[in-house]
Amino acid sequence: MCTSSIPVQYRPEETAAEDSPTGRSRAPEAGGRSRKLDYPPAPEPLPYPVMDNHTHLDFRDGQVAVSAADAMDAAEAVGVGFAVQVGTDLESSRFTVEAVERDRRLLGAVAIHPNEAPLLAAAGTLEDALAEIEELAQHPRIRAIGETGLDYFRTAEDGRERQEYSFRRHLDIARRLDLALQIHDRDAHDDVVKVLRSEEPPARVVFHCFSGDAELARICNENGWFMSFSGTVTFKNARDLREALDIADPSLVLTETDAPFLTPHPFRGQPNASYTVPYTVRFMAEHLGTDLEELCRTINANTRRAYGDWE
Repeated sequence: MCTSSIPVQYRPEETAAEDSPTGRSRAPEAGGRSRKLDYPPAPEPLPYPVMDNHTHLDFRDGQVAVSAADAMDAAEAVGVGFAVQVGTDLESSRFTVEAVERDRRLLGAVAIHPNEAPLLAAAGTLEDALAEIEELAQHPRIRAIGETGLDYFRTAEDGRERQEYSFRRHLDIARRLDLALQIHDRDAHDDVVKVLRSEEPPARVVFHCFSGDAELARICNENGWFMSFSGTVTFKNARDLREALDIADPSLVLTETDAPFLTPHPFRGQPNASYTVPYTVRFMAEHLGTDLEELCRTINANTRRAYGDWE
């Protein structure tokens, strides 16, 4: 599947362009473990273009800072023609608006991340932050509110009430502005579903980096909620994810990188970028026994139903 070396945009000897990311860096590995910081080789191009519906172009990883334009050039060269740039706080949401104005290959999502919400609430600034998110979300190329949701892995019980409050506020913004809702759901499947069922969710709901099992996939099928599969579906220990993929309604399947995180096997742990999407999509097609071009066409159509057209 590997047909070339690391794309030129991601080689350490290259100089980053002027619109490089904000300088936000990926946190070190837990326990101080070292990582391989060079990017994976470029995969064979896909036979039909797909979209990376969740990436963080403002996060730096690896040994170079790559501009949004250069990142999309590398992705487009392997059949990933478009992407959704996702905000996680005010800084990255502002970056997102700037990025979608510069590059027509990008649409955007803006939000306060679930792990940020309790911190802002404690500081007394959550309401102001939510007000700015709603203002940013009115840009015509912002097509989603996210990522928002619940995270019980990094937020302790004493912060969960505020986290849920923020989730419900984001859900309300998405519904009123008729935008998709990109959900961050980590170790909180039951409560995420409970919140969605207790509110009137927007017409388009996306489980970003789908992490559930077959039961959650059934719930998504029943409710018409999109499931976005990242590089995690390729991990050797991801049996539950593959079982979920097996029963997911094909019309609800999307793909993403969550770059710079969650790089697909066999490059797990290395920096990630939108150009690696073909590794995940090829794995999905092989696992499902589906024609690769047919899966690409399905993902393309599904992604446009979720976010609208890029052109």
